Amino acid sequence: MTVDVERIIQCIKQGDQDSVQAQLDDYNTERLASALMWFIRTQLQPGVLRVCLRTLRILSRDRQALAPFITDSAILTLARLGGISSLPIPGHEEEEDREEHEQWGSACGTTSSESRPTNSSNSGSKAYSLDTHGHMREVIIETRGERRGSYRTDGIHSMLARGKRDARGERDEEGDEWYDDGEVWRKEAMKALCNVIYNSQRAQERASALKLLPGLSEKLKDSIHSAAPPSGQFYDLRLLFLLTALRPELRKQLQQARGVSMLTAVLEQCLEVRWVEDYEVVTGPRVAPISRDASQRAIEILKILFNITYSMHRQEPDEEEAALYRHLAAVLRHCLLLSCEEEELVDELQGHTVNLLSALPLQCLDVLLSVRLSKGSRESSGINMDCVHSLLLFMEKRLDRGQKLKEKLTPVLNLLTESCRGHRETRHYLRQQILPPLREVGLRPEQGDTLRSKLVRLMTHVDTDLKYCAAELLFVLCKENVGRFVKYTGYGNAAGLLAARGLLSGRGPSPQPQYSSDSDSDTEEYRQAKDKINLVTGRVEEQQPDPMEGMTEEEKEAEAVRLISMFNRLSRNKIIQPMGVTADGRLAPLCGQRRYSSLEEEEEEQEIDFEDELD
Repeated sequence: MTVDVERIIQCIKQGDQDSVQAQLDDYNTERLASALMWFIRTQLQPGVLRVCLRTLRILSRDRQALAPFITDSAILTLARLGGISSLPIPGHEEEEDREEHEQWGSACGTTSSESRPTNSSNSGSKAYSLDTHGHMREVIIETRGERRGSYRTDGIHSMLARGKRDARGERDEEGDEWYDDGEVWRKEAMKALCNVIYNSQRAQERASALKLLPGLSEKLKDSIHSAAPPSGQFYDLRLLFLLTALRPELRKQLQQARGVSMLTAVLEQCLEVRWVEDYEVVTGPRVAPISRDASQRAIEILKILFNITYSMHRQEPDEEEAALYRHLAAVLRHCLLLSCEEEELVDELQGHTVNLLSALPLQCLDVLLSVRLSKGSRESSGINMDCVHSLLLFMEKRLDRGQKLKEKLTPVLNLLTESCRGHRETRHYLRQQILPPLREVGLRPEQGDTLRSKLVRLMTHVDTDLKYCAAELLFVLCKENVGRFVKYTGYGNAAGLLAARGLLSGRGPSPQPQYSSDSDSDTEEYRQAKDKINLVTGRVEEQQPDPMEGMTEEEKEAEAVRLISMFNRLSRNKIIQPMGVTADGRLAPLCGQRRYSSLEEEEEEQEIDFEDELD
């Protein structure tokens, strides 16, 4: 580690106190981190190792002082202390160890033999260190006392964000005395490693080259067969999420290593899934709310699964893959219907479940509807609609919240749209809930608190993707029938989607084969007011006075010429662009010759007179 002494001296001469402080802080932070990285590879008591790792975890948050953390030796040390044992031993790691020992071993007054673990039969407390092959070893050292504790199973979780601390880690510190020492330092090592991987691209590249992913996968596979998952499994999953989110090659590698099957098994263990049949899980009142710790682990698993399956919906799965995705979809159905001990986790769990469902092939989602009806189930044509209703409630809840609408709403809108296209029963049920027969004809379609009104309001949202997704769902619920779509949304709201699809002329394509031929029944209120409804606004408008009442024919013609002149001027100044509907139902600029060519001189004179009036 080097320090720019000349630059510090220059800053001192200039009296730049802030720069001097910043450079010395960076130097001292890196120097401390480097010393501790060497120290934790020596023979330490559990309490000392825990404190050292906690300090390293705090230091690893500083993106400007990561140099001691991103060496192969440091990454492998933290991984091994975190319980990842299946790791390679690169040839240059021992050379790095010797260099660090020469620097820090001499400074601490230790010899090479003292810094290596040794077998001892003396009585005393346990200590841990890394042997020459990088494996954890337990040794005995003389101590005067030892503090013991028991496992604590709850946990606090908060998403890691750049520049923010991991709140779960902060809260865990308060109760470390309740943990076994081994579990504590394993968790601290994994927290530090997560920080390093998240904050350093160099560390991400080295983690990929050092094959951390296979070792981490082996650790998770071992936990599947254990009676209870390790208390630090959340951080194993967090690290796996970071690796798959930041390194595309690791996503493909985990997928090819049957990662979907492995993670589905971990998710089943986390949620304590009980199967009724091949694709049916025990749900309902018989299932107790899941704990906070289990909810957080499940969320991490769902995020990892999305990372490695997000493009699967574009591919045609083979028979084995289809069975695997159906099995996963059945577990995801269970996730949608679960309750958690804390309400805020329910929305997050359902959100990541929806994201993952939207990534799976549509033909594998039939298991969401294949569950038998039970007492209290919602149904459509004898098909269980509990899952669809849960998605509907989830969508409405996020609509009402009104925050980050594109990020939060687009996945569920797309999922419901594709489900309606693929499953007649789903479309029929959602149409009853979202587009019931019209009764209130005095309100615009976007007015009110109904689910239809909320979706119609989205059709004119400033975000193009969001408004298209909302319009597409309503269009599919109308069986892609233009007349019915305009009836429920109004022509003004529907124009955007109709223009994009080339349907502005109102003459749509022939009925789609996936839709049934059921009729659209009208209420008595709608039939009575049908002829009075303004198709543009979608409601019955109040009677307006005739603006040309009392005008002679000559005055009407003069007013028409004046309006044409105004439009021509706006068009010439490129303020507006007159458009027309082509034969194929799309908008196109009007480029033909201007009408009323014989009146050009008169128009110009009237334009001048009109400008004079405005002045």
